[in-house]
This record gives sequence, structure tokens and C-alpha cells, in this order.
Amino acid sequence: MTRLNDTKELLLYDNLEQYPEVIAFSTTRIGGCSDGLYASFNCNPYCGDNPDSVQKNQQYLSSLLSVYPQDLVVPHQVHSTEVRVIDDAYVQASSEERAALLEGVDALVTHLPGYCLCVSTADCVPVLLYDARLKVVSAIHAGWRGTAQRIVDKTLRTMLAVYGSRPADVVAAIGPSISLEAFEVGIEVYEAFRKADFPMDKVARWYKPRAKWHIDLWEANRWLLLSAGVKEEQIEVSGMCTFLQCDEFFSARRLGIQSGRMLSGIMLK
Repeated sequence: MTRLNDTKELLLYDNLEQYPEVIAFSTTRIGGCSDGLYASFNCNPYCGDNPDSVQKNQQYLSSLLSVYPQDLVVPHQVHSTEVRVIDDAYVQASSEERAALLEGVDALVTHLPGYCLCVSTADCVPVLLYDARLKVVSAIHAGWRGTAQRIVDKTLRTMLAVYGSRPADVVAAIGPSISLEAFEVGIEVYEAFRKADFPMDKVARWYKPRAKWHIDLWEANRWLLLSAGVKEEQIEVSGMCTFLQCDEFFSARRLGIQSGRMLSGIMLK
């Protein structure tokens, strides 16, 4: 099960905490210095918050993790399925080149220690992966578009192609995000999942009171992991809904797009 740290500023994952060589977490709204709809622990630099506040929040997060702020690798996500490998080319790149490499990226993979791979979410699903055999980590941003387009599959294939990772060796955590109960969708979203051959009896439910479909993004991403060969006992689902628990987590549906984001990250020490 997932658990909050003592100050409730970080969510920690029990299955990944079994590996002392790995740091894995999701931030909450608690802590930090941002104001208004970004209050208070927004660490995302792309959502309209005051840059000084974001920098201070990232510095504070780094102190909680005992890492350097420059070790946080935070891509500019666009709901694509672009996977970026953080390799020697990234390490040797200038700050401007690094920013270009992180533009339009929704998943990160590396075997290099000391680089904290992060994704930003506020209802979308953060998925953290660790190949415990080959020591490879990945952070994935899976909104409904990315989930329907199987970004988890693409990331696992990238880990296999670049490092030789086998899904059976992967430990996975699905972080705080919108729940089935809260994720009401239009028919076009339902059809996107149906056409992508998801098991609709498992990932969709018809809610009669509002005559609307709801999609279970937790189960959809869990199903993708299982279908790829990740073992069921190695998948942890936080079960925490950002929409229903928006006092603890940012929710774009509750607060609007111009609001804060959580960071979920994973790093080899």
C-alpha cells in the first residue's frame, strides 16, 4: 500500500521502497510556497505558476529527497507517447539542448544514477517503473489519450530495446489520479478505448443517473502492465483519487487547467 510521509508532503510506494537503491515518490499539495490555485507545493514550471515559487518548491522537494535541484528531470508533456531516454547525450548537453530534448515528452527512461525522472499530473495517471534486475527506471505520464495510445506499452518496449529489460522483472506503481467514480467522459473517449481493444467490461462503466460513461484509468494502465508481462504482485495502485481528494492533491477538473501539478518521480541513487 502507498503511504504519506510524516509531514504528508510526499506519497511513498511500499513495493518500490523495498529497493534501497531507488527513490520513488509523488508530491501532494501540502508544503511549498505557491499561492492561489497553485497552493502550495506546485513543482511544475509549465503550468503558469510564478517561476520563483516553482524554483523554491523544487529546492524544497530536493531537500526532502536529499538530491540536488538540477537532478530533477521534468519534461514538458503534451499528452503524446514520446519516450525520452536520459543517456550520455542528455548528460553532455547544454541547458538549452536539455530543454529541447524534454519538449513534447511524456515518458522518461534511464539507467543512470542521480537523475530523478519526473512526470507532472493533476488527474492524469503517473506510472513509475523499476527493472530490479538491470537497474533501469522510468516515469510515465498517462492521461486518457496516452493510456488509450498505450504509452505504458511503448515505454516497456523502449526499456527492452535499449537496455534489455524484461517485463517480468519490472516493479510498477500507479500513483494518485482520477478514479473511475469521478472520471465521467464523452462517447468519444469511450470509443477511443474500445477501438484500442481495451477490455471495456473492465475499464468502463455506465452511470445511469447522468447517462454517462466513466473510464477506470487505474485499471486500464494496470491491464496494460499485466498484458505486457508485469507480474500482478509487482504492481501497486495507490487508490487515491485526485478529484475526490483535491484538498491533498491537485485536480485540473476541480481547479481548472491554470492550477498546480504534483510531481511523481523515480531515481537510482
